[in-house]
Amino acid sequence: MQQVARFLSRCLLALAPAIVAGLVSAEAYGAEDGTCVANVDKVVARKPTDAMTTVSLPEDLAAKLDAAAREGFAKASAPGAIVGVRTPEGTWKAAYGMADPKAGTPMQVGMHTRIGSVTKTFIGTVIMQLAENGKLSLNDAIDKYVSGVPNGDKISLRQLADMTSGVASYTRSSKFTDSYFAKPETIYRPDELLAIGISESPLFAPGAQFDYSNSNTILLGMVIEKVAGRPIDDVLKTMIFEPLKLKSTSWPGEKTEIPFPFAQGFTLQGVYAKPDAPSNATHWNPAWGWTAGELISNMDDLLTYDRALGTGQKLLSAASQSARLRSFPGAAGYGIAMGCVDGWVGHTGELPGYNTSVFYDTSRDTAVVVQTNSDIPSGNCPVSPVLTDDPRDIVCSSPATRIFVALSTALGHTFTPVPQK
Repeated sequence: MQQVARFLSRCLLALAPAIVAGLVSAEAYGAEDGTCVANVDKVVARKPTDAMTTVSLPEDLAAKLDAAAREGFAKASAPGAIVGVRTPEGTWKAAYGMADPKAGTPMQVGMHTRIGSVTKTFIGTVIMQLAENGKLSLNDAIDKYVSGVPNGDKISLRQLADMTSGVASYTRSSKFTDSYFAKPETIYRPDELLAIGISESPLFAPGAQFDYSNSNTILLGMVIEKVAGRPIDDVLKTMIFEPLKLKSTSWPGEKTEIPFPFAQGFTLQGVYAKPDAPSNATHWNPAWGWTAGELISNMDDLLTYDRALGTGQKLLSAASQSARLRSFPGAAGYGIAMGCVDGWVGHTGELPGYNTSVFYDTSRDTAVVVQTNSDIPSGNCPVSPVLTDDPRDIVCSSPATRIFVALSTALGHTFTPVPQK
């Protein structure tokens, strides 16, 4: 159970360790000013091309991407995967493997999956929108909105968004993991989740360290609801889904259903999962993720959102997006609710049964998205549980990250995460 609990503590964290501030030096990537995005002004001013959404990528590039995706998928512990790449020249999408191995249903482009911590980028965007509209300030202390947080008078909304608050993550507590694994259908309220994190806080003084905590984004969700005066699902709909015309992205709330068509999700998390028999987590209740990881989406929506997240277009003003792209602590790091490595900005996401990678290459105006219906890592993983027949002669990696790295290499700009454990 201890090993399983450690694995769950990663759940929703789902951001390549290389993004954690300090693990990659500015010298390693050679950014001129020591920041992760080399030319912020150029990125936010970049105009989309008509070809992006109306033309398929050239056959030679599509073939190269297909070969890379197949190579990554072959080494990933996932029944199926959906991949997409969008550049100024066009879009390429493909699906591999099975959406439901038992029923023999193949994976198809357009299927819905849970996207886990990619949700955090949506929440960070809304926080910046509210700041832009004068409804709040990123420098506001959290106790202006939510009481009872240790050091609440010193923790800013910015520190919650960039994971330097010192508030402990509820997903690393046995108080949560024990109850969740015993009954994954349980519906958790945000205040219940937060109470667990607060009971083990503070971990350090605000701003002193980086520590990825799901409690931080739960707090930001509470702030949004209080400031907007509306439920979070309605806020996301009006402030992000509608402006970007995301028709297949949804907030499940306390419901376990996933919009059709969807892929079945498999995991080694939980009490009953075994290395030779993963559990089907498709309909485990997602309420425990709330604003840290509840959203559901599909490939078309994620490709649209990916570029908007990177450029800020249709979501934030040029000034706000510029501030966000300069919020990273160096050539690699975690900024305002998203990470960056060598100009790749975005996030990964895990919820039991699903793994997602959504990254935008600011140097080449390229969006890359990977969805898998498994969160099971593969390779030489000393901590995370792997399948019985898993190849041990490769670096440990979650399935979506493994495929994304292969695609990034095929595109000529390799994303290099620190190996997963």
